[in-house]
Amino acid sequence: MYSQELLKPDGRKLILYSRFPIAEEITATSPSNEPVQANPHLRWHPLRGEWIAYASHRQGRTFMPPPEYNPLAPTKDPQFPTELPQGKYDMAVFDNRFPSMALGAHNPPASIVQTLPANGACEVVVFTQDPQASLSSLELDQLELLLQVWGDRTRALGETPQIQYVLPFENKGVEMGVTLQHPHGQIYAYPFVPPVPARMLERQQAYYQEHQQGLLQDLIQKEILDNQRIIYLDEEAIAFVPAFARYPYEVWIAPIQPTATFVDLTDGQRQGLAKALKTVTLKYDGLWNRPFPYLMAWFQAPTDGNPHPEAHLHAELYPPYRTQDRLKYLAGTELAAGMFANDALPEEKVKELQAVVITLENPVRL
Repeated sequence: MYSQELLKPDGRKLILYSRFPIAEEITATSPSNEPVQANPHLRWHPLRGEWIAYASHRQGRTFMPPPEYNPLAPTKDPQFPTELPQGKYDMAVFDNRFPSMALGAHNPPASIVQTLPANGACEVVVFTQDPQASLSSLELDQLELLLQVWGDRTRALGETPQIQYVLPFENKGVEMGVTLQHPHGQIYAYPFVPPVPARMLERQQAYYQEHQQGLLQDLIQKEILDNQRIIYLDEEAIAFVPAFARYPYEVWIAPIQPTATFVDLTDGQRQGLAKALKTVTLKYDGLWNRPFPYLMAWFQAPTDGNPHPEAHLHAELYPPYRTQDRLKYLAGTELAAGMFANDALPEEKVKELQAVVITLENPVRL
């Protein structure tokens, strides 16, 4: 992996990544030369026991720009500078212009509840310079590069004293709230472990203390033995619809052997995960013969400097799903109560995904 760090005219960092050497003469660009002066803050929710981020400056962020001006797409027109500079490279990571958290946040406003500066980081990860591409269309070695990029950013952000947890994710499709169509994801680095991964880590720690074995590691072995809900499987990685899926087409992707973070992945694990990720996204797109919307979140160990043998790096993909002639999204019981009501059994929906015929660069049959 090759990388090059640059500074944008507005003061934000830009890191280029590539499978090949990067030319030294590339110049960083940005849609505006005005410095980003975000100052988000946190407020404590006393009934839910969790922090809420407030970032009113995000009201001015870009939303569905016209096709002739995509702030993520490279352009040679000096009147329309963009986030991506001209040059040969594969991926780019840069600070979000409209962050929900910022390492320099300070002086939170007083309130009747506890407040703190939102001292985190929000980065944009552009998967490719091709605005028409998606994860499912990328070459396998470029997907391996993406896994390396997530590892590099996890390491770098995790070394920052304020950061306790690094979460890479992708919202794909307007149905999932995407405001720019160029293939990209984000990385949120939090000053605390957020509630969902905190709860999962709590369960994993309790299981590990009792069994001296990882909870997800055991679940993966049971899925392999049951052999009903598997989408992809090789010696290094697996993709499956979990037996307890909350969504009809929910898929998990993980290395077979426990790996705490992206930083700890072996070359073989990255290769396996790249094939699993391409398999799942190709099957998603082939399911309805259209770009398939989803949220993909990668869960890993906290970056608190402590060992986490209980943690098991994995992705969870949550798509909306079709019920007759419409897409279904979260409703009252899911949003308000946190109890998901699934209209279909995992064993039924996985058959639809398994039946989608795809071709990898190195075809895999199940």
